[in-house]
Parts: sequence; structure tokens; C-alpha cells
Amino acid sequence: MGVVSEFREFAARGNMVDLAVGVIIGAAFGKIVTSLVDDVIMPPIGLLIGGVDFSQLKFVLEEANALTGQAEVAIAYGAFLNTLFQFLIVAAVVFAMVKGLNRLRRPPVEPAEPTLTPDQELLTEIRDLLRTR
Repeated sequence: MGVVSEFREFAARGNMVDLAVGVIIGAAFGKIVTSLVDDVIMPPIGLLIGGVDFSQLKFVLEEANALTGQAEVAIAYGAFLNTLFQFLIVAAVVFAMVKGLNRLRRPPVEPAEPTLTPDQELLTEIRDLLRTR
């Protein structure tokens, strides 16, 4: 069996289509989360902290030099905080989805019949005998 026919068989099973749909939806969801964090969540937090724009927070290690054309060297920890919030939101959503799917897949658990101890069985037999008298 050639590589082309193996690939055709793989693609025909639907795995490739499912993967492509997942990647496309994941990319779109990533853009939504980025917008949610950058445009909805971080501005009020920045306002509460004192009008800080998180995306602009950075530690400048070396200032830019216009004469030499050297760019600024900085650690952009504000962008890292935005990315961290994005990750936490995505992780929470994925957790909720997996938990919901697991709940749907799991069959309802029926309570097991209670097992009687030998003493309880004996008492049950005595009770039944007394009822018949």
C-alpha cells in the first residue's frame, strides 16, 4: 500500500477534517479571548490600579539611542500579564468543556442494593417467620 493511498484512507476517516475544524475554531477562540482580555478585562483592572495600561508595562534595561539607531531593550512584563490572563481564561473554558462532556458521557450511577450483614439477614428471616404466624 502506497503512501498516497494510506493518506487518502486517513483523510477519508474524517480525522483530518476534525483536526482542521478544531484548529480553525481554536484560532478564532484565541482571537476572542485575546480581545476579551485586552479590551474588556484589563482596562478596568488598569483603571482600578491607577490608569495603568498593562500592555505598556515594562522594565527598561537600556534606553533607545536615536544617534546610533539602537532600539530600546526592555522586559515587557505587561504583555506577559495579558498573555497569562488569556491562558487562564482558555484553561478555565477548556476545563468546563471537558467536565461537561464527561458528565454527558458518564452513565447515571444507580445506587447499589444494600448488602445485609449476617445479623441483619437472620433478623429478616425471624421477622418473616413471625409474620407468617
